[in-house]
Amino acid sequence: MEVAGGMRKASSHASMAGASAGDPDDFDLTRLLNHRPRINVDRQRSFDDRSLAEHSISGTASRGGGGAYMESYESMYSPGGGLRSMCGTPASSRLSFEPHPLVFEAWDALRRSLVCFRGQPIGTIAAVDHSSDEVLNYDQVFVRDFVPSALAFLMNGEPEIVKNFLLKTLLLQGWEKRIDRFKLGEGAMPASFKVLKDPKRGVEKLVADFGESAIGRVAPVDSGFWWIILLRAYTKSTGDLSLAESPECQKGIRLIMNQCLAEGFDTFPTLLCADGCCMIDRRMGVYGYPMEIQALFFMALRCAVLMLKPDAAEGKETMERIATRLHALSYHMRSYFWLDFQQLNDVYRYKTEEYSHTAVNKFNVIPESIPDWVFDFMPSRGGYFVGNVSPARMDFRWFALGNFVAILASLATPEQSAAIMDLVEERWEDLIGEMPLKISFPAIESHEWQIVTGCDPKNTRWSYHNGGSWPGFL
Repeated sequence: MEVAGGMRKASSHASMAGASAGDPDDFDLTRLLNHRPRINVDRQRSFDDRSLAEHSISGTASRGGGGAYMESYESMYSPGGGLRSMCGTPASSRLSFEPHPLVFEAWDALRRSLVCFRGQPIGTIAAVDHSSDEVLNYDQVFVRDFVPSALAFLMNGEPEIVKNFLLKTLLLQGWEKRIDRFKLGEGAMPASFKVLKDPKRGVEKLVADFGESAIGRVAPVDSGFWWIILLRAYTKSTGDLSLAESPECQKGIRLIMNQCLAEGFDTFPTLLCADGCCMIDRRMGVYGYPMEIQALFFMALRCAVLMLKPDAAEGKETMERIATRLHALSYHMRSYFWLDFQQLNDVYRYKTEEYSHTAVNKFNVIPESIPDWVFDFMPSRGGYFVGNVSPARMDFRWFALGNFVAILASLATPEQSAAIMDLVEERWEDLIGEMPLKISFPAIESHEWQIVTGCDPKNTRWSYHNGGSWPGFL
């Protein structure tokens, strides 16, 4: 099969712009809740196309003026000014328009899913039967699942809920994390937690899951990244620098970064992960270097370098390591994960078994491994980051979250960002159609589904993680 033609190739080199274990009371962060915030609000909007050179230590010393790194969140008013959450948190009373009835229903559902700990709202559970107030399937607050709700609360002027969540998950990071006889790293954040109530004693306590209860017993790699990203969003939305600059949060950021930046046997700047370590938390063949994790890793690195305090020795050292990793990671992802019509043409003509530092086919990808559907899926105008790249393996599947986070974090160059959106437009029927956006494309089926998923009944074709439609992406 011959692949001819080509499109403008997006440049791969363009510049871009612990506490001790035990009861929560042993490490009480609630004192920070009443701390008077130091306000420094920057509402400027601009596309971040600046060079990574600005991540140097001298450039980050004035983090308060780094407004171009993440868009500020505009105020969004929730309906029904007098509404209050289950935990007594007031809703916004400002209403400048008449919202659609679905907006009322969405906010009502969100508030009814709030979980309280000692009288304070700290997150939302995964599923609630709104007709009977009974919890369905889960009574857990999942870190990754709460992030969209947290952004909604921030835009609605209810940052205290987000602050409570950030502090409680930070507290849980300090617990000893052990699965069987193996101890997890200090920086690991929980996949989820729940409030356990003892009616006899009249007390509540938090119970966290670091992977010991999860399906497949896989620790969440993405939880720490989502926590850092949400902390940055909270800081930008409220202008409250005191939370991120508190010693506890500074230590939490460093622990996450130290765990991710630890030196080992890696030859790539990407993170090596197990299947089921992220939003796709079941076996789906994303082991290795999944795009979703790399995009979140990149975004978390950028957020962390803006929040760490360079005046402390540990903070300065971590910032230097982050800046070095950002350079390497951006080059690697833009060079080897990017696929457009021209790059597909090049991969199709790859030579194999190139034993040399001058090799073009650096990962020894066999051209015969390119699936037939890619040639029909790839438009002449557009491109995307493939799902995974590792020795002799390139996962050509489209994964929505990884590509869209790459745009938000400026991991994708402006040209690549435009190409990703061009692809979505060109393949609208495949990726969206009549339903919300698909998490991945295409779905795997038949014998491949049996091998890749282990015959997982939840991930049959076009279901759940296997090409399922996820409203949250829209």
